[in-house]
Amino acid sequence: MSQHDIQNTPEDRIQYHEYKIILQPQHFTSPQAFKDFWQIVKTTAKKYDVKVKEAEAAFESHVREVLFFDTEDFALYRNHFIFRLRTRYKGGWPDGIPEVTFKFRHPEFEKAAAVDVRPGASGGIARIKFKEEFLPMRETLGGKRSIFSHNCVLAKPREDLDMAVKDLAAAFPAVGTLEANHESPLRLVNDMAVEEVQVDVGELHFGNGFKGKTTIAVWRTRKYEKAFCGEFAFQCKFDSADDLHKSSVRRAEDFYKALQLDAHDWVSLGTTKTALVYQIGQPAHAAQSE
Repeated sequence: MSQHDIQNTPEDRIQYHEYKIILQPQHFTSPQAFKDFWQIVKTTAKKYDVKVKEAEAAFESHVREVLFFDTEDFALYRNHFIFRLRTRYKGGWPDGIPEVTFKFRHPEFEKAAAVDVRPGASGGIARIKFKEEFLPMRETLGGKRSIFSHNCVLAKPREDLDMAVKDLAAAFPAVGTLEANHESPLRLVNDMAVEEVQVDVGELHFGNGFKGKTTIAVWRTRKYEKAFCGEFAFQCKFDSADDLHKSSVRRAEDFYKALQLDAHDWVSLGTTKTALVYQIGQPAHAAQSE
């Protein structure tokens, strides 16, 4: 093909539900934190008849460097775009070509679906993911709100990231509509390099084939090696929303809401990992339950 080979099409149909809970950083002082939180997850899962399938290497740590790039005045973020580079490390060394993620996130489905995040340049494989992401309510535990995330993921060498807005627009035409100075250079957001330590703990099964790959992670600043948040997440993939069983989706939602209450002293409300990197808003500790 003259352009990137596109996987996971069509681009305007949701094929992922991802449930996320941001966790307070002070718990993550050792690898034991992953096991402690996973025990809470298993206890809640048992209450709701959610089957837990623990991975064979559930608590093997995977390390990635995560870098966000934007203009000095955050033109991308202010217009719902995120541009991120992730590099896997193994034995202290980069493992493979870094992974670029270009995404558009918006609380309205129609606006997220309308943005074509496919790359304009030729060569390579681009993975398109359209997700409905669920987060707790901003001020209270035991609920959920959603945001729609249209993602494009592809491999890109780090040395190719010395660019301005116009260069990003050439790579991803959706940026061309941005009301910003296209000569503005892209810079590392807040000069912050993130070290992500993640464990792929296994899967949660909600019935009728609806299951979620489950992870627990901590994000630390590389500069100070200081944790600033953790995250619990599970992602369920499906071919079509028509194939979803209401009872299974309801079980996932009930489990997700209950887990916030059961893990109330771990939960941070009102923020996301990306917002914390941008230093926009401060997380709230666990609020009173609804």
